[in-house]
Amino acid sequence: MPNNDDWRSLYPFESHYIEVGGHRYHYLDEGRGPTVLMVHGNPTWSFYWRELVRALRPSYRVVVPDHIGCGLSEKPREAEYSYRLHDRIGDLVQLIEQLELDRVALVAHDWGGAVGMGAAVARPERFSRFVLMNTAAYRSTRCPLRIRIAQSPVGRVAVQGLNLFCRGAARMALCKHERMTPAVRAGLLAPYDSWHNRVAVYRFVRDVPLRPEHPSYPTLADVEAGLAQFRDRPVCLIWGMRDWCFTPEFLERFLEIYPEAEVHRFDDAGHYVVEDAHERIVPVLEEFLRKRRPDEGASAGSSGSKL
Repeated sequence: MPNNDDWRSLYPFESHYIEVGGHRYHYLDEGRGPTVLMVHGNPTWSFYWRELVRALRPSYRVVVPDHIGCGLSEKPREAEYSYRLHDRIGDLVQLIEQLELDRVALVAHDWGGAVGMGAAVARPERFSRFVLMNTAAYRSTRCPLRIRIAQSPVGRVAVQGLNLFCRGAARMALCKHERMTPAVRAGLLAPYDSWHNRVAVYRFVRDVPLRPEHPSYPTLADVEAGLAQFRDRPVCLIWGMRDWCFTPEFLERFLEIYPEAEVHRFDDAGHYVVEDAHERIVPVLEEFLRKRRPDEGASAGSSGSKL
């Protein structure tokens, strides 16, 4: 990765690693208190969550992994790792179990929704509440043309060779373009600086399961089938309403599953909603994390960080 002190100064966190499936899995582990688990999508990495990590770590333990092939995690060859949703979920479950995380508040974006909710379905007793941002964790045939092009035979050259997916996202995934400073752009792109280092970016694009015959379709169907069990837990939906990928229709689908969810729509934000609106998202998160669960009585105490 290039030595760029500008972006590194935006990411002042200590790196930690565990081994999952024989691969080095990178994560941040900042602060102390109730656990907040942040799960990124494609083509981002833990750098995407930097402003929320800094804001929450005085009161919470904030754990932020990089998926295998992403960020500072190992980037194995395709012969060494499946790059499928099933294994993504398994990796996250291993992290949760190895770190003995409990009463987890999940914060997920993009692919992080399917991976994070997949881990919750696999280990529901570990999770206390959910914050979902411009994501999906259920089957859908909605897929933007630009994603379908990336999945086409020429997609590998465009995504993995020319880096058009990462560079395009840095331009098209947010509305406040002035926030995409050279340092922020360098940070988002830094782990994906070669054909080899972009294998996960391409494989995430290829793993979108639009048809029943897709290898990840049954996995996503199982995740979707398990979502309703969390209706008794607090859910917060934060949405950039100008997202061309996870459009407002995806938000409405989540509201069908979680009709009691707290909803925050940001009309001037796009897919990278945290980049567009982090200073407005932080107080929303802080307030949501302070609220008691419906099954918690007055004996739960009045601590501001009770989950």
